[in-house]
Amino acid sequence: MSSLNLFQKPCLVIDDRIDLKNWMTFLLYSLLIGVSFGEVRYVLPEEMQTGSVIGNVARDLGLKVAELDARRARVVAEGTSQLCELDTSSGNLLISRRIDREELCSQASVCILQFQLLLEQPLQAFSLVLDIADINDNSPVFPAPEIKLDLVESTVLGRRFPLESAHDPDLGTNSVREYKLSQNAHFTLEMNSQINGNAYPELVLKQPLDREARNEHVLKISGIDGGNPVRSGTASILIRVLDANDNVPVFSQRIFKAAVPENAAIGTAITTLNATDLDEGDYGEITYSFSHLSDTLGGVFEIHPLSGEVRVAGVIDYEEASSHELDVQAKDGGGQASHCKLIIDVTDVNDNKPVIEIKSASANVAEDSKPGTMVALINIYDQDTGSSGRVTCSISDNVPFRLVSEVKNYYMLVTDGVLDREIQPEYNITVTATDAGSPQLFGVKVISIVVNDVNDNSPTFTQSEFNANILENQPIGTFVMRVTAQDSDDGSNAKILYHISKETSSGLSFLTINSDTGELFTSRVYDYEQSVHFQIKVIARDGGEPSLSTTCTVNVFIKDQNDNAPVILYPVQTSGYIAEDIVPTEAPRGYLVTKVVAVDADSGHNAWLSYRIIKATRSNLFMADLHTGEIRTLRPFMEEDEPKHTVVVLVTDNGRESLSATATVSIMLGDGLPVLSELFEFTDESQDRDNLTLYLIIALSTVSLLFILLISGVFYFKLCRRGYVYRSSAASLPVFPPPYCPSSFTDFSRCGTLLKDDRYDPFLTTGSWRGDFRFGSNTDTDTLKKRSAAYQKNTLRRLSTDRASLKVRGGPPHPCYVVK
Repeated sequence: MSSLNLFQKPCLVIDDRIDLKNWMTFLLYSLLIGVSFGEVRYVLPEEMQTGSVIGNVARDLGLKVAELDARRARVVAEGTSQLCELDTSSGNLLISRRIDREELCSQASVCILQFQLLLEQPLQAFSLVLDIADINDNSPVFPAPEIKLDLVESTVLGRRFPLESAHDPDLGTNSVREYKLSQNAHFTLEMNSQINGNAYPELVLKQPLDREARNEHVLKISGIDGGNPVRSGTASILIRVLDANDNVPVFSQRIFKAAVPENAAIGTAITTLNATDLDEGDYGEITYSFSHLSDTLGGVFEIHPLSGEVRVAGVIDYEEASSHELDVQAKDGGGQASHCKLIIDVTDVNDNKPVIEIKSASANVAEDSKPGTMVALINIYDQDTGSSGRVTCSISDNVPFRLVSEVKNYYMLVTDGVLDREIQPEYNITVTATDAGSPQLFGVKVISIVVNDVNDNSPTFTQSEFNANILENQPIGTFVMRVTAQDSDDGSNAKILYHISKETSSGLSFLTINSDTGELFTSRVYDYEQSVHFQIKVIARDGGEPSLSTTCTVNVFIKDQNDNAPVILYPVQTSGYIAEDIVPTEAPRGYLVTKVVAVDADSGHNAWLSYRIIKATRSNLFMADLHTGEIRTLRPFMEEDEPKHTVVVLVTDNGRESLSATATVSIMLGDGLPVLSELFEFTDESQDRDNLTLYLIIALSTVSLLFILLISGVFYFKLCRRGYVYRSSAASLPVFPPPYCPSSFTDFSRCGTLLKDDRYDPFLTTGSWRGDFRFGSNTDTDTLKKRSAAYQKNTLRRLSTDRASLKVRGGPPHPCYVVK
């Protein structure tokens, strides 16, 4: 057996069917046509490095580079991965990922990628088409590294044996151009073409086989492409020489056609192929198989080796390929085979939901945005075809938004009404895309839109007017109250600061306010006796731009404290001198001697005064009325009683911590002075009135409790309305009449008594039935003290010299005393 010299002739060359010059002319013409219609087409080779420049989009579309950033220009892909990106600083279109033509377009003669260049404000879209040119980056590969053939020795010369062609994913000159067979004496290579024009090699017998001489032949076949540099792939051909098998399988037809719906279930029968062989025995047994099945189809279809039934083995997707061409081989037991073509058309069904892609979304929109403001840019597409690929888009009802479409498959979500964050701070807008297929499929996406606040609401106080009470004499900085305002805005627009209005200038000196909390504090010490009420205006201003404000009124009422001790008005108390009151020695029990008059600058309970004697010359001689301060005799005077008595009266107010003052009363006994009935008759009158009240109580006790309350209430209110209760007048004051005052005792009206009647006004005190005294508005206390002190010094000096000669005179001339 002679040795074989491999990789020598015979050699077959596949003709180049593509004219490079015509191809470049066509690409240039396509580029010019694309630009004129808003479409730019670029031709670039595959496998370019990431970051390589494809072309300058701005220049080719007549756009300014500065516009790209301003209008948020970007490149988007429809249903494909993003393989390129836009450099907005230069306008260049750059490669962002590896581009493999064979992966993207498989064996398609033209590999076109469609992109969109989007610009906003206004919205514009330009079509970018990338034509991916093939490069020689793949070597030819045979379906199997070893090809086995069984040939009978009786095979006639010139008999052709089809071989599976080498597969090169590249196209044109980069695909398989020629085949070479190792040098041998029996076989040569010739090319043949399939129905679709694809060339494949055939092994041709040129010398008879002799099994007894040589039962096996080993050849090498090489597939060589036309790239630069050249790439090649090899396979071994193992030929076994058998006994005669002079019939090959024959298919009933050269081309079989079938149809299958996409997404058909695995195991679905598509068709059954049929081939016959006139031989008997092993030579007549036919097995079916796919030849030259690509990797992508290897898991999609399967054929039963004995029956020839073709079934679905994987997922079929119309959108990936609408038709499949399969080479089927029928091989008998003797190794002879024949081929046919199986064309499977894929029927489109509506199996793809519409796709919703948010290309641009502003998650926030101001509540004062005008209708028509764009919020989001939406791209909608469906990978199905025909009516199944026609998509309509809608959004949820009852929202102040609408969809506007100015470019095919692109929708702008814009405002369509007045927004109010305080009513609706956020919108979840459901975008629904519906195709026209049967059954209809839906795509749904929710867009969340947050409404940004603007300062459109003024602060609101919880009350338009606040009232506060505070005790007088509280230290500076005492908490008074807190005013609260609310603002329905958000963030800084709802940040409220408080301050006192400058319109109430007096309020600025009375109170201070915490601008953050609205707490009011005193800025001075209050005196109830000077002011009992004041009013301020508080302004609440928010932090918006421009800021809004509102005003409330704060009324502050000052409450009295017992901070003033009683002041003795009568008798006038001066250092070293006390006015004397004269009482007749014949005065009976209960006779009114004089009255201690005191006032308290406080009010209410703090000004209620009570009187009691704490020290006296005779403890059992005088008593002081608890409420009126009247000093009366407890018994008639006796011989052994001193002619002059000193009584110290303690005057206390009714405060929680009571304050007091003492009044020293000097009383002299006067012989021969008349006893005035007016000064003790009230005792009997009071007794009679008490008896009458007792009789009334006894009489009314027989009436029911309800009637008693009703009659008592009516009776009481009638008395109050008519002024019978606690009323008094200056005329009722017990003053001695002028006829009792001789000219020699004219000034006794000022001796140990109050001033003239015109200097006093009557006022009421609890428990007094005759009235009391108070200073009139035209009387000054200090002036009264000075005049009383000076007068009493002169009068008492004269009385001390004339005391021995003072006697009671009969008839009209009587000394004049003013008491009560």
